[in-house]
This record gives sequence, structure tokens and C-alpha cells, in this order.
Amino acid sequence: MSELWLDITDLPATGREFSFSDQAIWTGSIAEFALPYRLDAPGTGLEAAFHIEPQGKGMFIRGRIDGKVVTPCDRCAEDTFLIVDTAFELYEDLPVADEQSLEPGLLRRRGKVLEVDAGILLWEQFLLALPVKPLCDEDCPGLCPHCGKPLREGPCACVVEEGDPRLAVLKNLKVPRGSN
Repeated sequence: MSELWLDITDLPATGREFSFSDQAIWTGSIAEFALPYRLDAPGTGLEAAFHIEPQGKGMFIRGRIDGKVVTPCDRCAEDTFLIVDTAFELYEDLPVADEQSLEPGLLRRRGKVLEVDAGILLWEQFLLALPVKPLCDEDCPGLCPHCGKPLREGPCACVVEEGDPRLAVLKNLKVPRGSN
């Protein structure tokens, strides 16, 4: 996962805006984790921006990620474009100086320097914005489980077995609910 530490030591009370259009922020982590997303097709790419401002004993971060990525459909494996359009807000506590945490956060202190890891922040928000099952179409019929033919092209010639005819009577078996 690509780290991109930004110095926010002298952040004004009104905060500061950061924006990112370099695709290497995303492509490095996509390759590292061998994920099926691509940003190499025409019209694909991601843009991100966030505003960070001090609040109390931490930092409030509000941002947005927009763009398109290519990924295979979860049913038919055809390439599909996913539109990423997500806004995010989070609050991160300031790290205590000279204290090592078992769980690294988005903020860290190095001496008197306070830094935010924009790479991890944007990567996490990108992953949260993606659907669990990307589909080319909600009605995508997928592939035939026997021959692998795309069913959007029409039915295949596979013969579907109904199972063992001796067990057909068990299809009508009803089990009462709630019996222990």
C-alpha cells in the first residue's frame, strides 16, 4: 500500500485542501494486492481531494473521490466500468508524542512534525466506495455453470440433470421451524 505522508504541522485553523490526480496512488496498490481493477482504458481514472482542519484534539477530514475504473463483472466476467463517486468524513485523534501505538493511524508525529498519510486514507476510502459484487447489469444472467457460455447470448445446449430420481420424494419434505 503506497504511503504518502504530507506535512500538516503548520495547518491554519481554517484547514487546508489537498487534491490528487496522479494515478500511481491507485495503480501501485491495485498491483500490490493483485486486484482486478484497471485504470488503463480510455475514460478511466480517479481524482481525489480532501480538506483537513484541526478540531479539538484531532483532525477533521472531509473529502471526495470521483472517477471510473474497469473491473470484470462478477457474473459474466466481461469488463464493466464502475463509476466511483463517493464523499467521506472522518475524525482522527492526534497522536501523542513519543508514544508507539500498536495500531498505526492516519496521523503521526516525527519529532515536532505532524503528518497525515494521504495514500492510506485515499486507498481505504476507494475500497469502501466499491461494490462487493460489481455487475455489468443488474439483470446479467452470468455464465452457464456447465459449459461457461455467456447466457446473455441465449440459452446453451447443456442438459440440466434433475438429480437422483430416488431422492425426488425428498424435495417435498417440510421441516417444521422452531423445533429443537
